[in-house]
Amino acid sequence: MSILTIILNVVFGLISGVFGGLGMGGGTLLIPLLSIFLNTKQKLAQGINLLSFLAMAIVSLIIHFKNGFVKVKGTLIVMIFGVIFSLLGAFIVHYVEAGVLRRIFGAFLCVLSFFQIVKIIKN
Repeated sequence: MSILTIILNVVFGLISGVFGGLGMGGGTLLIPLLSIFLNTKQKLAQGINLLSFLAMAIVSLIIHFKNGFVKVKGTLIVMIFGVIFSLLGAFIVHYVEAGVLRRIFGAFLCVLSFFQIVKIIKN
């Protein structure tokens, strides 16, 4: 691993960690950063994101919980369905080409951005 790759990984960890800690989905940034700047294959970038997310989420959850920013009842509903459908997503990913995954992920980010911009304009 080159020094540049190590430096980029540190920077990407910093960026995704801060955004993940804010509860804003650090993986939304980490996957494109790995794919674009380190030429990481889409499926590998997703796997890296999942593993790094686990550690970041545990730390962030503890702090958010202590600050009263977690509502357990509503979270359980989201978590149950999230776990169920993550199994479906993990199964499907094996049958979808990386280019298709990249386009789906890009479209998803565009749609999220659109709704965020609309919300900002309304407020």
